[in-house]
Amino acid sequence: MSTTADDATFAAARPLAAHHPMGISTGVFASARGDWPRLVADACRISTFAVELSALSGDELPGLLAYLRANPRMPFRYVAVQAPAKNRAPDEAATIGMLAGLPLWVRSVVAHPDTLSDVGRYRALGTRLVLENMDDRKFTARVADEMEKFFEALPDAGFCLDVAHVRAVDPTMDAAHELLDRFRARLRHVHLSSSTTRIMCPLPKTTRGCSPRS
Repeated sequence: MSTTADDATFAAARPLAAHHPMGISTGVFASARGDWPRLVADACRISTFAVELSALSGDELPGLLAYLRANPRMPFRYVAVQAPAKNRAPDEAATIGMLAGLPLWVRSVVAHPDTLSDVGRYRALGTRLVLENMDDRKFTARVADEMEKFFEALPDAGFCLDVAHVRAVDPTMDAAHELLDRFRARLRHVHLSSSTTRIMCPLPKTTRGCSPRS
């Protein structure tokens, strides 16, 4: 018997539902890609506090937008969307328009700065835009000085610290300290990941840190 998003949402309370503000990115459920009700149900089994709905490939974004506009019943207190970083539409304005059209209860839109061609246009996302530091495979947005340029162009944007990305750039993690020192006032989101799992930690204004429970 399959479990729907509503089943997961309104079932008896689970111990995980009351834990520290952590959630999962639906990007880890590769076999269900594009099946948003199933992805949400799978995410609910991990945490009903927060979720990052991953539309990392541009062809996933229209389906996600349609799903969210239908106002699905979800338990999450914090909902983020990962913006496309590959297979993006040639018309960047169309992608920005879809992201801006996400329901207002989507709190954050996490974007890879290296994919932003017309950076200024992303001001349309206002404070919902959250910029993620990149790893050593990218040509920019890897360290504080490179991130600074994007925040100068997008002064309302928040910051997502991707721990695995910064470790790939600098195994000593000095670069992570510099990113946090420079952009701590913008920090809203943390990605903790390995080769097989990805955990998303939203950082509400009242939360000063985020770490897995032992």
